[in-house]
Amino acid sequence: MPKPTNYGMIGCGMMGQEHLRNIAMLPDTCVVAIYEPDPEMAKAAAQFAPDAKFVETISGLLQTEDLDCLVIVSPNFRHLEQLEEIAKSRPLPILVEKPLFTDQNQLSRLQAFQRDYPAPVWVAMEYRYMPPIAALLEQVGAATGGIRMLSIREHRFPFLEKVGDWNRFNKYTGGTFVEKCCHFFDLMRLAIGSEPIRIMASGSQAENHLDESYSGSTPDILDSGYVIVEFENGTKAMLELCMYAEGSRYQEEISAVGPNGKIEAFVPGPGRFWPDHLGEAPVPKIIISPRTPSGPSEFQIPVDPSLLAVGDHNGSTFYQHKHFLEVVRKQRDNVDVSLQDGKLAVLMGMAAQKSIAEHRVVEIREFDTH
Repeated sequence: MPKPTNYGMIGCGMMGQEHLRNIAMLPDTCVVAIYEPDPEMAKAAAQFAPDAKFVETISGLLQTEDLDCLVIVSPNFRHLEQLEEIAKSRPLPILVEKPLFTDQNQLSRLQAFQRDYPAPVWVAMEYRYMPPIAALLEQVGAATGGIRMLSIREHRFPFLEKVGDWNRFNKYTGGTFVEKCCHFFDLMRLAIGSEPIRIMASGSQAENHLDESYSGSTPDILDSGYVIVEFENGTKAMLELCMYAEGSRYQEEISAVGPNGKIEAFVPGPGRFWPDHLGEAPVPKIIISPRTPSGPSEFQIPVDPSLLAVGDHNGSTFYQHKHFLEVVRKQRDNVDVSLQDGKLAVLMGMAAQKSIAEHRVVEIREFDTH
């Protein structure tokens, strides 16, 4: 019997527990140590990792024998400091949740970590692995003949409650277009195969959290907006975000258009939010619409029900972990989502936040992207 791959977990809130459930579905794996300072979250996590020991510090986690890799699922503003602590003590392969960092002033620290860290680091960008989006990415070249316009729409529910309510404030999240939307900026770069040069955005806090107060402070997190991105190869992309549209049939709609035609992906939100009185939740699908001969073709992209049962991301967390495990076991050489990918996705989000705040077009060269 092969030796199991042993995981250490940093953070086991809602998303951390999704990671635990998906790790448990992989063969010959074991979560052996968890650092989760919130007692209620630790109690919940113990249900999904019954053999794990709970430690009181990251230092205690790193002292655990036989660790093979680490997964960081802590609040956004802790990611970089925890990466740095690991680097000083025990560099291991890491899967770190997005976003990598939350403040432009942290960029030099991230770049130092990026330059010096000796082990693989995979940035968690789950949307790449959603089956309908993966199908779009696989077929987009043939369907479009090369993307000229890319549009991503997310119409969803407001931010959920998190421990300590950290996700209500820009200073902890990096802002909505960093916290929530770095996924989509990552998809833009991946699908288009070019780098962004400038961003223009308009957004606001229109509906959500306006009547909430935490220690006397009102949330300042945005809930809606538009972002237009121009890429080096001439392609234009747009993101439309609305976080008070949970009544939508599909949560994400992606459209890519080129000289040969169009391809679209339609992705429903988490099944647990679909109203019971409407029956079965929608099935993801793609639609391919060639120019010649004209006429759309529709294809359902069903997701394995066992994967839907263990997470809110259309099975993507499982596929991501499957590939990360191959890196840990040295069955593949490179991570899919590098530190550079994660950094640029954050910088695009920061550029959008800056564009909204300063009412201007923001050039990506205003940031140090190297």
